[in-house]
Amino acid sequence: VMRHLPYFCRGEVVKGFGRGSKDLGIPTANFSEQVVESFPSDISTGIYYGWACVGNGDVHKMVLSIGWNPFYKNIKKSVETHIIHTFKEDFYGEILSIVITGYIRPEKNFDSLDALISAIQEDIEEAKRQLDLPEHLKLKENNFFRLPEGKTVNNH
Repeated sequence: VMRHLPYFCRGEVVKGFGRGSKDLGIPTANFSEQVVESFPSDISTGIYYGWACVGNGDVHKMVLSIGWNPFYKNIKKSVETHIIHTFKEDFYGEILSIVITGYIRPEKNFDSLDALISAIQEDIEEAKRQLDLPEHLKLKENNFFRLPEGKTVNNH
């Protein structure tokens, strides 16, 4: 798991399954299949944490799921980022830059939607704790988050 971290990734936000906000109350930003396929093939599926930035906006804490979402029985691997911040509007088509800094747990199936939501809330709390540590905080200021001029969309 750890030899790929920190892992830097950037891509366009695309429409996902629409479950994060609707079913879970936990909105996620989804990368396109091409971006998902660019991840190292041997990176473990599971729940990670790190930093995320939309366009040239502020850098926020995030939790990330890499995998098949066993609860939903996906047939395609997905990479879904939950940014720990409330945005006023959707940002489909924007460039999302992320740095994955740590690993929380493997992905697993859940008996109920409530159990899944509860686990995600625990993951968010764990991410917040970890990202306050100096070795993770320093990555928040990484120049990777400053897009070259002209790459921003909608000024997010």
